[in-house]
Amino acid sequence: MSSMIIFGLLVVFMLTGMPISIALGLTVLTFIFTMTEVPTESVALKLFTGIDNFEIMAIPFFILAGNFLTHGGVARRMINFATSMVGHWYGGLGLAGVMACALFAAISGSSPATVIAIGAIMLPAMVNQGFPKRFGAGVITTSGALGILIPPSIVMVIYCVATGGSIALDPAGHRVSSASVGQMFMAGVIPGLMLATLLGVTTFYRAWKNNYPRLPKATFAERFQAFRKCIWGLLLIVIVLGGIYAGLFTPTEAAAVSAVYAFIIAVFVYRDMSLKDVPRVLLGSANMSAMILYIITNAVLFSFLMANENIPQQITSWITSIGVNWVMFLLIVNIVLLAAGNFMEASSIVLIMAPILFPVAVSLGIHPVHLGILMVVNMEVGMCHPPVGLNLYVASGIAKMGITELTVAVWPWLLTMLIFLGIVTYIPEISLWLPRALGML
Repeated sequence: MSSMIIFGLLVVFMLTGMPISIALGLTVLTFIFTMTEVPTESVALKLFTGIDNFEIMAIPFFILAGNFLTHGGVARRMINFATSMVGHWYGGLGLAGVMACALFAAISGSSPATVIAIGAIMLPAMVNQGFPKRFGAGVITTSGALGILIPPSIVMVIYCVATGGSIALDPAGHRVSSASVGQMFMAGVIPGLMLATLLGVTTFYRAWKNNYPRLPKATFAERFQAFRKCIWGLLLIVIVLGGIYAGLFTPTEAAAVSAVYAFIIAVFVYRDMSLKDVPRVLLGSANMSAMILYIITNAVLFSFLMANENIPQQITSWITSIGVNWVMFLLIVNIVLLAAGNFMEASSIVLIMAPILFPVAVSLGIHPVHLGILMVVNMEVGMCHPPVGLNLYVASGIAKMGITELTVAVWPWLLTMLIFLGIVTYIPEISLWLPRALGML
């Protein structure tokens, strides 16, 4: 009954049109003041301690690094490198768009930032070369979603924060800790490369079928020159992932290093930004960080209420009692998350659902890292379909296309993403093999 009232209040507040973060906070306050005896002081204390988490500091740093790279010309150099490598294949610029999105995703951590950085350059170029606008928009909108799957990923950090305080017991009754940011980053490498490959195959097939344009094959010298120009951006991938795995710094420290490195290459190496542009980038990053941190604060308060009412434990007991196995549970999770993607953006879904799903999944023998990657892939799909798919709105502004037309354009690639979701759901080793091989599990 408590869970029905809590989620009923949340839905009512959301239907009024208020932001998710405020709806979460009001739901908690309304329920606590009217139906519990929880002291008001504990609510204030939880609001203060909710973001008192070292891992959360990675979010503003990754946002800042992504903004420096977006404004600093790194994306253009990555596009030139990708075009020199695959531009001579069918749909060359489309394949280059997929490859450039994958490369930029490995340094930005954000899907909308990837769509903006790559799409603003690639879409006009594809149209000028004779590609249909729908084809180019479909490629960039879906490939941009790689920004939250290929590490570093802001959504992965949010998942780790959301599940950090949860209590979970495996089928044998042993307590299981949530996934660390380092584990999630390494777990995202293989699924990210697989999805990028599948999106590339879809792009190649449609270009081959419709005989879309191809570029002249670049010489070895041209490829080397393009690689040399983008090497400073690519080095950031080595610094972040290599530094975490080598134990040189934590994921949060890696985020800070990436922000400083991105500033240096944007202002002093590539010189695409001047020092007078830095305050504008800092202000934009601060605004975005504040928005995400405010959502996290209220979501932590919501998780506190859920834990206080023992709702995750009750859901776990109910699912166990009706005999749902891990196969059926993961199917239900996918359906619920895909449905939630119709109404909420990715960070809000993860913050609300992860603390609920985590104990249930662990009780059924599902690894926390596998659940995290599963949720991230679901969020990717949600970013590419209406009515609140963030990538759709970003790409719509770049391509000057309506949401309805863009929704039709992305369907071939969206179907590929759904097929990949099914694969990654029921083959856990896709997510677990690399961190296990590196001794992180």
